[in-house]
Amino acid sequence: MSEEIKIIERKEIPKEAVMIFGFPDVGLVGVIAASHLISELGLEEVAYMDSRLLPPVIVLHEGLPHSPVRIFGNHRILLAVSETALREDLIYPIMHTLIDWGKAKGVTMMISLSGIPVQDRQDLDELRVFAAASSPEVLKMVQDKGLEILREGYMVGPQAVMLQHCATLGVPALTLLSQCFFNYPDPEAAAKALEQLANLTGVKVDVSKLLEKGEEIRLKARDMMKRTQQELARMRKTQEYDIPLYIS
Repeated sequence: MSEEIKIIERKEIPKEAVMIFGFPDVGLVGVIAASHLISELGLEEVAYMDSRLLPPVIVLHEGLPHSPVRIFGNHRILLAVSETALREDLIYPIMHTLIDWGKAKGVTMMISLSGIPVQDRQDLDELRVFAAASSPEVLKMVQDKGLEILREGYMVGPQAVMLQHCATLGVPALTLLSQCFFNYPDPEAAAKALEQLANLTGVKVDVSKLLEKGEEIRLKARDMMKRTQQELARMRKTQEYDIPLYIS
């Protein structure tokens, strides 16, 4: 773990958990999915990130301060989530620190929830979810579960760093990418990602509220989406528009 970034543990950390990542990205798929998991499963904050590298920002909940990068959990899962858009130069140290910490805690698998932008998103009645993995063994497991594989293309942002670092460390990892809007919060895409997460891990949540409160969620997430768009532009995230062209 980076000496400049510390993870402060607030509660006992479960062993042999699945670690899930929900970070600001296209369509805010990961953040929306993570927020829904926290709410539906009643997850508690078990740790948080502290660093001078982070922007001088706190998140207020019920009048109390919280780090913008926190880890929630129960006996089965750990969920790392950021409530602020990450600067490009912070993605590597933040993701490496989280992954190294998770590996030290005996995490059995790491899963990033994200989106894959499609230009005709508004015309899609049924959203597809693709997967990419850190090793051939994880890829086979994903295929055996019936998921479509993202065989060619680009991946940019926190999930790209996660896959690469986990592959280097030999930690089983995968990314779930739900078709989504590029610059518009997409609760429907988050619901699809959560359905596939349940298929892979057995971590099931009712996604009906995501679908029922879609417009409310989109309104609440507008400001985060604007800030995230600025960082995505710096990372040239628009390259991922090309990805569906490679899918057979």
